[in-house]
Amino acid sequence: MTRARLISPAELDDMIRDAAALTVLDVRWRLDRPDGRDDYEAGHIPTAVYVSLDDELAAHGAPEDGRHPLPEIADLQTAARRWGVDRGDTVVVYDDWQTFGASRAWWVLTDAGVPDVRVLDGGLQAWRDAGLALESGTVHAARGDVALTPRHLTRLDIDEAAELPTSGILFDVRAPERYRGDVEPIDPRAGHIPGAVNAPTGGNVDEHGRFRSPEELRARYEALGVTGDTTVGVSCGSGVSAAQAAFALSLAGIDAALYGGSWSQWSNHPDRPVATGDQP
Repeated sequence: MTRARLISPAELDDMIRDAAALTVLDVRWRLDRPDGRDDYEAGHIPTAVYVSLDDELAAHGAPEDGRHPLPEIADLQTAARRWGVDRGDTVVVYDDWQTFGASRAWWVLTDAGVPDVRVLDGGLQAWRDAGLALESGTVHAARGDVALTPRHLTRLDIDEAAELPTSGILFDVRAPERYRGDVEPIDPRAGHIPGAVNAPTGGNVDEHGRFRSPEELRARYEALGVTGDTTVGVSCGSGVSAAQAAFALSLAGIDAALYGGSWSQWSNHPDRPVATGDQP
């Protein structure tokens, strides 16, 4: 499997200055403010093209499909060419909220066969903290020529997600209160998939939003039950924050399958059982 790669602000700045074969994507997205275009236009990393997570990194289906179904490969290729992605480009992705949008872009593009997708460690705040310049307005890239092919990474459908806890580990990476079922702000039922283990995404990063070292990440997931031969899956609300967990696991050298439908799909199927409380 293609391993996750980080890039520092200084390294990205050098690549931009050197006019390398590079596409920079701004994937600002928040659960309560999914359209990040206004923030992008107010100030973004030089050369960065805005990507709409809801419209370009997800399909639109029925509630039973979940809130962010994975995009069809033809639609994704059209979008990626609009962003200016060429064959052989290094693609750098960033956001300003817990690396969720950037990780979704990393997963979707890596799954589509883009060989060199890197996440800006610490996101836009790290760029600002390094004293590097922003530019305003909208970047309109020349049309790219990238050719995408599907399913380079492992994914789970709803039946596979239901079965995985009996033979491996399915991590539910949502906040503990949502996992327990104490609250559910957006999906129709509260709780978690029976057998899923809670591993909130906040444990993957430090206080500055930078990913913990591969050694720290491996130790975290080993403490949660992962061994060398464990089959691992990740689930969240709708397949966005789970991509951050998949990225962190990849940094640690652990392959993880993404359940793209996640809780938003599961909770829309009344025949699927629901567990509550702090135990799987």
